[in-house]
Amino acid sequence: MLTWISENIATIIVCVILIAVVAAVVTVMVRDKKKGKSSCGGGCGNCPMSGSCHSKK
Repeated sequence: MLTWISENIATIIVCVILIAVVAAVVTVMVRDKKKGKSSCGGGCGNCPMSGSCHSKK
């Protein structure tokens, strides 16, 4: 088992980094969604999809 880990350490490190990045992105997206922030980053005044991505208050 130790031999397998030592032979694949680079792959393991890259996978751990990728998992951490994906988890961070998902966390930020969930926080922004809970705060009511838009994911598109633009104003909704001229957007044809503004009625479907934001609820009317």
